Amino acid sequence: MCNIKAMTGSHSKLKTACLSAARGIQDECSATIGDASSRPVSQPDDESFHGCGEPLVQLLGRQASQLLTLSSRPLASKDGKNDTAHLILRRLEDIITASYARFYAYLFKELPVCWRLLYTDATILKFAVLYLSYLGDIRSQKGAEEIQSGLEEMVKTLDLALILAGGAGARRGRRWINEAFGLLEDALQARPLSSDDGSAEGHRPHKRRKGLPDDEEREARLWDDQPSFSTHEPFTPPVRYPIKRTDPISLEAFQAYMTRQANPSRPGPLPLVITGLTTSWPARTTHPWCKPAYLLSRTLGGRRLVPVELGRSYVDAGWGQKIIPLAELLHTHIDPPAPGTTTPTTTAYLAQHPLLSQLPALRADVLIPDYCYSAPPGHPTDPSQDQPELDAPQLNAWLGPAGTITPLHTDPYHNLLVQVVGRKYVRLYAPWETGRMRARGREGGVEMGNTSEVDVGVVEGWDDDEGGRGEGDEGFSEVPFLDCILEPGNTLYIPIGWWHYVRGLSVSFSVSFWWN
Repeated sequence: MCNIKAMTGSHSKLKTACLSAARGIQDECSATIGDASSRPVSQPDDESFHGCGEPLVQLLGRQASQLLTLSSRPLASKDGKNDTAHLILRRLEDIITASYARFYAYLFKELPVCWRLLYTDATILKFAVLYLSYLGDIRSQKGAEEIQSGLEEMVKTLDLALILAGGAGARRGRRWINEAFGLLEDALQARPLSSDDGSAEGHRPHKRRKGLPDDEEREARLWDDQPSFSTHEPFTPPVRYPIKRTDPISLEAFQAYMTRQANPSRPGPLPLVITGLTTSWPARTTHPWCKPAYLLSRTLGGRRLVPVELGRSYVDAGWGQKIIPLAELLHTHIDPPAPGTTTPTTTAYLAQHPLLSQLPALRADVLIPDYCYSAPPGHPTDPSQDQPELDAPQLNAWLGPAGTITPLHTDPYHNLLVQVVGRKYVRLYAPWETGRMRARGREGGVEMGNTSEVDVGVVEGWDDDEGGRGEGDEGFSEVPFLDCILEPGNTLYIPIGWWHYVRGLSVSFSVSFWWN
């Protein structure tokens, strides 16, 4: 059973953070309601609740007030229930549901910020109630199963705010949530998690030993005995027109490579594979992403949630999305199934997700390449595709089993695709071949013009032609292309406008950097 005294420091800090957030939410709701009649509706970039409607703001403020009152006494009653806490949770769930319903009325980038603020602050209050209840359950010596169920619900609550609402808010939001997760992890690490906790079941390493000259080497050795992801490749396509490869080059040399015109009739730079660029990344050395145990140890035993795509490719029939714990993704879909278990029939793929923003512990394991601070050229054939300059590179992660496919598409940014774990096959078609890419149009209300109708795997005979995807090839197999297989540690530079098809050959973990 958890020793609450051993965790008083971390728990005390987290409780204080929860109550401070509740006071801030209460004050902001009061201020919003108090001057609502004299102030115009806020603009989308304002950090306030104006625009969400007075009834919802009043309801949120009342729940914050009741939570502060509730925190002064034990939450768990003799029968293990607390009617006041239950009612607060019900009201907060009403606010979360009402605010999230507004997400469907807008494109996310056009969603008024007030709705993301309302959703996020309601989830923070919900977490606070669940956390105080969790402390009450520990003190009242509840069973391990109930305690762990409460813990998982707390994690789910905050992760949904990050995934669905982007952790909105300058006062509260992503920063507060990340700090809360850090304090929660500190509290849990004050005692070893047993297999009853639903953790990594023996995969959690010893605590980090600090202050030693060879600290990094010692830390790396903590993972030596842990198994790595499988390197099995069910199928490996041949490389027919290899992309040029080079050792790391200077930023100045890379800048010159992007801007010089080798052929005036074929504007813009060509793709380039750079080897050895990420040799010093912690993700490939002391914090090995190739070890499932390490990933579990940095995600509260795999309890942190991640959005996954269900299906081989996002253009296939039956494709869907789901939010699941990382442990479920690893154990059910990525790790080799245990003897006697059934191999999952549906492929799950964590694809193009800002995982490193959601999980700062993993963000520290990668370094932004200097090349992302170059000044690359615009789109070589269609300047209308150029986007406003990014303030910082956009990072996305890709994690999935063998056989995952990103269909042929193009992006409006320059891209460095870094292969951290496993291998991928990548095929690229030049921007001047766009007219032969058979771009899709608007489908189901979603603009798909950056994605081709062509299924490269079907055209090449690597995949079955389900639903007639190979019909009407119209000479596509004659379009010139470049291709490569990315090994762990390889970085592929994909210039803006280049169409690319990506196929996971084994269990694969990649990171992409978009910049302009």
